[in-house]
Amino acid sequence: MEKQIKIVIGHRLGKGQNVAKGIEQAGGIAIVIPGIAADMKLGDVMKQENADLGISFCGSGGAGALTAANKYGYRAEHHFRSIEAAVPAIHKGIQVLGFGFMDVEELGRRVVEEYRKYLKKDEKK
Repeated sequence: MEKQIKIVIGHRLGKGQNVAKGIEQAGGIAIVIPGIAADMKLGDVMKQENADLGISFCGSGGAGALTAANKYGYRAEHHFRSIEAAVPAIHKGIQVLGFGFMDVEELGRRVVEEYRKYLKKDEKK
């Protein structure tokens, strides 16, 4: 049985439900932080939930990602405008992905799929 990947979503405008649907469709566990400025709570909720990954959404994706990195030491990259741009980061073991506003199911599905590939590759080492 494959590991269930737990991903926390922090969206500046309190959204993220579509990304969560994609995560769940791919067999992952999605935790959407409710409320405005949820991206700034991303690191706190990741730590509390012992999450595998976090996704931050705001204009640049940087605020929540950088806050999680500075407060908890999570490896973060941001300013992504597409899932394709974020794939290399996932395969490098980045734990927090910062996107501009992109609340779409495909993003959630692809993050789970790519993270599974990363885990399999890492197991072979």
